[in-house]
Amino acid sequence: MKISTKHYFFSFLISLFLILNSCGIYKKVNTRDIPTSGQERAKKNVKEGRGISIAGLGKGLKSTSYEFASSNPMWRASLETLDFLPLSTIDYAGGVIVSDWYQDNSASATALKITVRFLSTEIAATNLKIIVHEKKCNKNQVCTTTLLKQSKIKEELVSSIIRKAAVLEKEKPKK
Repeated sequence: MKISTKHYFFSFLISLFLILNSCGIYKKVNTRDIPTSGQERAKKNVKEGRGISIAGLGKGLKSTSYEFASSNPMWRASLETLDFLPLSTIDYAGGVIVSDWYQDNSASATALKITVRFLSTEIAATNLKIIVHEKKCNKNQVCTTTLLKQSKIKEELVSSIIRKAAVLEKEKPKK
C-alpha cells in the first residue's frame, strides 16, 4: 500500500492545526472589554504589562529634555528677529542659525553674516552667542572678512531677541 504526497500534506495540515490549537493561542474574549481604537488597545496593553513602551527602552540612559522648535520662545524670537535676512543654515537640534551674506540696498561694498548659537533654552542674554562677520570688497572684487567682536548690531540683536522671547513666553498657554 503506497501513501501519496497528498495524504502526507493533508495529515501534516491536520497535525499542525491540532498543535497550534492546543497551545492556547486562540482565547475567547469579550469584545466589550477590548477597546476598538488601536491607540487605546496599546495603552491598555502597556498598563497591563503586556506591551512595550518607547519610554521604557531608554531607562538607565542620560535623560534629556527637548522642546519642539515651535514651543521654544528663544528660537521663535530669533527667527522673527532675523526674518529680514536670507538664512543659509537652520538647525534646531544643534541650536544654530546662520545667515547668508547680507548687503542692504545701499551702494556699500560691505556685507554681514550673522550666526546665532543657543547655549540654553532659558531666556537670558548669556544663553545666546551671536557672531557677526563683516565682508568688505574693493572695486576689484578683492574681499576681506573680519569678525566683529563688539558691535552695535550684536547688542541690538541680543536685546531684540530677549525682549521678543520674553513676550512669547508670557503669551505661551499654561500646561
